[in-house]
Amino acid sequence: MRVEGLEKGRILDFVAYCKKHRNQIDDSYLYDFELLKFEIGDENPTYLAINQQEEIVGAVSLVIDDYHKRGRRARFRIFHTETEDPQVYQLLFKEVLKHATNLDKVFLFIPVVNKKLIKMIEDLKFSVERYAFLLVREDLEVPEIHLPEGYELKSFRPGQDEENWLTVRNAAFSTLKGSETPITIEGVKKLLTDDDYLEGGMMVLFDHEKPVGVIRGANDEYNDAPIMNIGPVAILPDYQGRGLGQSLLRASLRFAKEKGYKRTILSVNGENERAQALYIKEGFKQVEAVVCYQYFLK
Repeated sequence: MRVEGLEKGRILDFVAYCKKHRNQIDDSYLYDFELLKFEIGDENPTYLAINQQEEIVGAVSLVIDDYHKRGRRARFRIFHTETEDPQVYQLLFKEVLKHATNLDKVFLFIPVVNKKLIKMIEDLKFSVERYAFLLVREDLEVPEIHLPEGYELKSFRPGQDEENWLTVRNAAFSTLKGSETPITIEGVKKLLTDDDYLEGGMMVLFDHEKPVGVIRGANDEYNDAPIMNIGPVAILPDYQGRGLGQSLLRASLRFAKEKGYKRTILSVNGENERAQALYIKEGFKQVEAVVCYQYFLK
């Protein structure tokens, strides 16, 4: 068995390996549209474990895009071996860390049910950063939306609302674990061109002319069936606790219904108890739990 960097001639084999095992691990960067545009480069350092029959038996790949670099961290796209051999994990980890020398940490999410992978990661001296929960809402009736006088919810206007979106999102998430890194105007514009973009799914809430809330509904898939993913749901700190998040959520649920989605899905940090309570009150039920493990490089 040997470990080597991914070369162009084996990209399709790497993609096939990711698809084969993505149901066992966090698949946030392993959707078909993500893998379709995967390229070898500094943003995607990738290594393979290859057996004597030249078969891929393990893979590790980091996501070091602009957003993650600005937060001085990298996220694992995949970290997995079929061998379940600790030494293979160690060899893969050693090689990929060579590309993270200017960062503070690397991290990955693992489904809490994957005890074997959790054991491997803990043996590599990763520590728990946080827990997150995946919640699903079936096709239920959507309650009425009530906005205070002077408030208006508008569909995102390209060319006009980028700065509004950025301001609200960054202020609302400035202390939220995993989302502290501010997004940029380019990051907002990217949301409009991503493969999961839904026309009308991005909305901005205004108090008169002041942007105070944002929400996004995007195309997704869960259990091999279409579903609309809701997130972010963000309200300016000074406006939280007024029921505005509930109104945003209901507006997004109504949008999903209009688009013909039978279910909606979202994720929430374990420490964000207020948001969890809102989602459960609005009909969401927990379907999965994941744990975020971090490894400090300095």
